Amino acid sequence: MPDSVPVIFDNQTAPSAAQQAVLDIAQQAGLAVTAESDAILQLHIVDDCLVLNDASDAKSQGVKVDFLSGQSQYRRAHGGGSKEPIAKAIGLKQGHPISVVDATPGLGRDAFVLAALGAQVTMVERSPVVYALLADGLRRLAMQEPELASRFSLVHANSAEYMQTQPAGSVEAVYLDPMFPHKKKSALVKKEMRVFQALLGPDADADALLPAAQAIALKRVVVKRPNSAPFLAQTKPSMAISSKKHRFDVYINV
Repeated sequence: MPDSVPVIFDNQTAPSAAQQAVLDIAQQAGLAVTAESDAILQLHIVDDCLVLNDASDAKSQGVKVDFLSGQSQYRRAHGGGSKEPIAKAIGLKQGHPISVVDATPGLGRDAFVLAALGAQVTMVERSPVVYALLADGLRRLAMQEPELASRFSLVHANSAEYMQTQPAGSVEAVYLDPMFPHKKKSALVKKEMRVFQALLGPDADADALLPAAQAIALKRVVVKRPNSAPFLAQTKPSMAISSKKHRFDVYINV
């Protein structure tokens, strides 16, 4: 895991209002802003968005959180709604919003699906870089769709430690999608996932998330896993809902 990921911004140039908003997010996350760096992973402001780049890859288009992208909006419109595997696993029904803690939000795509279906989603992220990317994505979403953005909360914290401070049954469901190491020879690992793996490394403490999640979930904990992956914390779920590439292990709290 890199010691630091700097934000590259020419300090000689007065930032626009949007650029200043991005810089404020980065600085609140504890990220250094500098005019230049030889770090392999760097953050840049591109079209008023915070973007994570791999400087060693000339073809890298960068990684950003974009809840307004065509891909996100298409999934929102055509993804199957409450019939989506993730929605069924989490117990989300149309017209019956629930509270969900997403303890491993990544780029926020699954959280977006849940929020778009009416859930109140708290994303808990410990990486300052990923936290800043998510905060910037929510900033831009709030400008276009404030009602949808209001269904999100974002917390900068270690997820296991955060959940240990919450009262039992304080949230209806907890969603976990810990980083799972991909086979190095696989051609299916997307570039953005490789950048994330270089940034975060494996979730070595992922097993600790399950008991912490079960302690605060009123109804259930859902763990997203590749179909070939073992159970998290070697704990068999109450049931599983499968999709083409993944399964959702569901732990029901009785």
